[in-house]
Amino acid sequence: MRLKNKVAIITGAASGMGEAMAKLFAQEGAKVVATDIQVEKLNHLIDGIKQTGGEAIAIQHDVSSRETWFNEVVPQTLAAFGGIDILINNAGISLPTPFEEQTEQHWKKAFDININSVMLGMQSVLQAMQEKGGSIVNISSIAALTGMAGPGAYTASKGGVSAITRAAAVEFGKMKIRVNAINPGYIMTPMSETHLNNPQVLAHFKGIIPLQDYGTAMDIAQAALFLASDEARYISGVNLAVDGGTTIQ
Repeated sequence: MRLKNKVAIITGAASGMGEAMAKLFAQEGAKVVATDIQVEKLNHLIDGIKQTGGEAIAIQHDVSSRETWFNEVVPQTLAAFGGIDILINNAGISLPTPFEEQTEQHWKKAFDININSVMLGMQSVLQAMQEKGGSIVNISSIAALTGMAGPGAYTASKGGVSAITRAAAVEFGKMKIRVNAINPGYIMTPMSETHLNNPQVLAHFKGIIPLQDYGTAMDIAQAALFLASDEARYISGVNLAVDGGTTIQ
C-alpha cells in the first residue's frame, strides 16, 4: 500500500475528482479526512470507504473560512488520527461569464474558494506537518498555463494556485514538506459531463486534445496519489499537467 498509515485531508471530496481521490487514497492505506459542504454526499462516501475496510471521517467544510480550517478541520483530524501527512487542496468552482460581464462578486467568490482556501489550508497544516514533513498537492488547472476565453476569474485564481505552489515549495522545503500542483485538462465529471458530451463540444475538443479523449477523475486521482506518496520524495514545486497533451501545442 503506497499510503499505508498516512493521514490525508482531501477537500471537495463529495464528488468528482475529490471523491475519486478519497476512494483511491483509502484503498492505498491512507486514513482519509474528506471535507465538503455537501454533507449527505460526503457521508455516503465515508460509508462506502468504511464498508471496504478503509478508515475515513467526514467534516462539513467551507474552505474559504479560516475559522473552519484552524478550529475544526485540523483539530478534528488530529483528534481522530493523531497527525497530518497529506493535504489535497481540491475544492474549487468555475463561474463561466464573459469577461466584460464579470462582477466584483464573481471575482471575490472565485478567489475565496479557488486560491484563498489553498493559502488557508497550507497555513493550517503547517504546524502539524513540520515535525516529520509531508506532501501538499494543490489542484490548479490548465487555465493557469494557457489563455482561456470565458472564465476570467477562474483563470486568474488558478494562476494564483500554480504560483503559490511554487512559492510554498521554496519556503516549506526546509521543513521537508513538498508542495506540488496538478493542472487538469478537460476532465469528465458529473459536473462537466452534460457540457462535454455535447456533440459540438466533443468534436471541438477532439480537435485540440492530442490524445483525442477526455480525462477521468481517476486520472487526476492517480497523479495525486503519486505526488502524495513517498515515490515522489524528491519532487517539489512542480505543476503537472494531466491533460492528454492539450498544453504542449
